[in-house]
Amino acid sequence: MNTLRQAVQDYLDLRRGLGFKLKEAGKALSDFVVFMERHRASYVTQALAFAWARQPSNVQPAQWARRLDFVRDFARHRSATDLRTEIPAPGLLPFQPKRAGPYLYSTGEIRALLRAALQMPYRYERGALLPWTYHCLFGLLSVSGMRLGEARNLKLQDVDLTAGILTIRGAKLGKSRFVPLHAWTCKVLADYIARREHRWMGRPVSSYLFVSIWGNRMGFVRKGCCDRVGAAI
Repeated sequence: MNTLRQAVQDYLDLRRGLGFKLKEAGKALSDFVVFMERHRASYVTQALAFAWARQPSNVQPAQWARRLDFVRDFARHRSATDLRTEIPAPGLLPFQPKRAGPYLYSTGEIRALLRAALQMPYRYERGALLPWTYHCLFGLLSVSGMRLGEARNLKLQDVDLTAGILTIRGAKLGKSRFVPLHAWTCKVLADYIARREHRWMGRPVSSYLFVSIWGNRMGFVRKGCCDRVGAAI
């Protein structure tokens, strides 16, 4: 029978082979293995899983519940090959996440936002393209259902205005997908690309569709659970 450390690695390799990244889970389970080895435990028990999950004393209960979930998922997998494995009960460390309800913009609000983007002030000439960049970015998000990160990662070669198709690369689970575009959206994108080419004519610029005032990919900063596009990044 292989060790708990090897079992965790086999579990992570299997899940990642199926397309799951498991970055946070991988770090957590590696720490869990160290904890188990320190306690000279060769198989998962509910008591030890519970004790490990509650180790960080300065975090929210949601983090404890998340840590226990990582072990619970692994324990379900491990129980098939080690019958001594105890799967932590679902009732341990109960936590009901308090998610903010999504706000749905009305058509009027979207139009007002797009008008406001075009009126966005800028201090220097290098920011002259920014109003059009935000106008096009916000408009594309509103009609396509794309995530902000997906829109930021678009490159010029991903935009086929003849066929009216966007190619989203490295989307969820690392897969690619296609997003069809309305003829009017293609017209707006074509206008933005023309302005972009004129603005950066003869100067080095990134191949990303939406670029900052420095010509690289438009960035954003994370504040709480909300993403904000950063103009000067």
